[in-house]
Amino acid sequence: MAAAATATPAPPTPAPAPHVQEPLYRGGYLNNPKPTYPPLSIEMEETGTVRLRVQVSAQGLPVSVELEHSSGFPRLDRAAQTAVRGWKFIPAKRGDEAIPYTFIVPVEFSLKNLRKP
Repeated sequence: MAAAATATPAPPTPAPAPHVQEPLYRGGYLNNPKPTYPPLSIEMEETGTVRLRVQVSAQGLPVSVELEHSSGFPRLDRAAQTAVRGWKFIPAKRGDEAIPYTFIVPVEFSLKNLRKP
């Protein structure tokens, strides 16, 4: 008579890492002002989207703000960087823990969004 094979139990599956929620920067409750549209850029009809790589601390403050992709106009790029350096963020979270996090923030400059007096 053959001996019954004993099955070895499978190793336990590790728990999945908690989902990371990116920092938040939109919402009136954060009071993040829009970048100032440089007057010369308005006059020259410069428009575009600046993409900034922003490192946000666990306290929700921008630690570094670097140009990821230019709008094509240095004045707009500088205006976006200046504004975002002064913003406050809701920090990224892993589960319930606030963590430092780096992500891309798009800043759009459009003449259509300007109100004319």
